[in-house]
Amino acid sequence: ELENQLTTKSKTLDELKQSLASNGSAEQTPEGQSLRIAELCEMKDSIVNQVAQLKASMESILEQWRAYDEIYAEVSLMTTRYLYCIDQCKPSGEEASLEALKKQVKTLQ
Repeated sequence: ELENQLTTKSKTLDELKQSLASNGSAEQTPEGQSLRIAELCEMKDSIVNQVAQLKASMESILEQWRAYDEIYAEVSLMTTRYLYCIDQCKPSGEEASLEALKKQVKTLQ
C-alpha cells in the first residue's frame, strides 16, 4: 500500500515538473522553478528512504512475531501434554490401590 502511495506521489511530482517546465509562470523565474523542483525531488527521495526504513523495520517485526507464534505453539502443546498427564495420573478414591495404579500404567503405555 505504501508503495502504491509512493508511486502515486511520484507520478504527481513528475506531472508537476512537466507542468512547471511547460507553463513558465510569470511570477516565478526559471531559476526559482528549478529550485522548487530540486526541493520536491529531495522530499521525494526522503520519502523513498523513509519507506525503505519502514519496510526493513516491519520485516524485522514480522520475523519476531513468527518466532513468537512458533514458540507459543510449542509451549501450548507442551502445556496440553502436561495437563493431560497430570489428569491421567491423578488417582481417584477408587483407584488408589496398587493394582489399580499398575493397571493405569499399563493403559498409558
